[in-house]
Amino acid sequence: MKKVCVLTATRAEYGLLKPLLQVLKEDSFFELSIVVTGAHLSPEFGLTYQDIENDGFIIDKKIEILVSADTPSSISKSMGLAMISFAEYFSNSIPDLLIVLGDRYETLAVCTTAMNERIPIVHLYGGEVTEGAIDESIRHAITKLSYLHFTSTDEYRKRVIQLGEHPDRVYTVGGLGVENILKQKFISLEELSTSIDFDLDTPYCMVTFHPVTLENEQAENQFQALLDVCEMYPNMKFIFTKANADANGRVINQMIDRYVKGHSHAVAFASLGLTRYLSGMNYASCVIGNSSSGLLEAPSFGIPTINIGDRQKGRIQSTSVINCLPIKYEIKKSMELALSDAFKDIAKLTINPYGDGNTSNKVIEVIKEFIQNDHIDLKKQFYDNGG
Repeated sequence: MKKVCVLTATRAEYGLLKPLLQVLKEDSFFELSIVVTGAHLSPEFGLTYQDIENDGFIIDKKIEILVSADTPSSISKSMGLAMISFAEYFSNSIPDLLIVLGDRYETLAVCTTAMNERIPIVHLYGGEVTEGAIDESIRHAITKLSYLHFTSTDEYRKRVIQLGEHPDRVYTVGGLGVENILKQKFISLEELSTSIDFDLDTPYCMVTFHPVTLENEQAENQFQALLDVCEMYPNMKFIFTKANADANGRVINQMIDRYVKGHSHAVAFASLGLTRYLSGMNYASCVIGNSSSGLLEAPSFGIPTINIGDRQKGRIQSTSVINCLPIKYEIKKSMELALSDAFKDIAKLTINPYGDGNTSNKVIEVIKEFIQNDHIDLKKQFYDNGG
């Protein structure tokens, strides 16, 4: 058996990793070791490690790293704690591989530590572009620390190769979010309404808005513009999922709490969990905000996405996505378009560009091939593609 360590630090990341974790768990070739850190362990962000345990997975280690503050320096301190704590964990557990997904600061710190311990890193979803977020730089840095690469589209694969990674180590496998949707058993609208204690007797929208981390101190103004538009739709209901543990995320969450307290047509959650979140999208009129799920998953439901601002700028998008500036007039205009019959018809016919839903099996097949044939050589050569 090969010991594979899988890192997860946020609810969104775990939601995407879930089908891959299930395949790893059921395959006797692997010994699965799940390490949980970051927002998963924080009461403020919903103690979402409990979702992992409720899904039947055993957590090998819980490593607390979050600093209770909302500033760039607190992010750096959390990264420092992650490196110290994971250095101890890796030296004791000695996994054969580390699998990571995405582009968060915790992941960069953990990958740096794994590199020092000579642990091969498998990275899902390099090559993507999010020009408005510091995640852009983090994602490319993780790519250079990693040995095996799995991208969601061919365009992203080309970008990873452009960064000097050899084509023989870069594979297009599609998006795990699509696989989740195809495998997920949704609860009914009535069950969802009962579960969240919120009457969904009228149309509703799902709202998730994160800080745009390369725009200093703009979170409050941008999110207030969105709330102002929500107030213009008293007959539309809104389900808010709160912002993640980025700098200024707490500002947004405090604004959500104040809005929900004063508006009966809105409800908020630190985390809905995967089943309720995807079920919520299944019955929603549209998705609003700047979360990647509006681009990666919402198109599979055939519903419009209103993508606000630059956080996701550069990602491949389907025809169901409406982009707008983070100002009240633009968001209002986008709402009118998203709720129109003509655009709803467009959204219903959209094709999700992120694959066919068979991602986990493709990833496992490649990993096995590299391990069984002893192809892993951490002395990587820079691949010059002549660009």
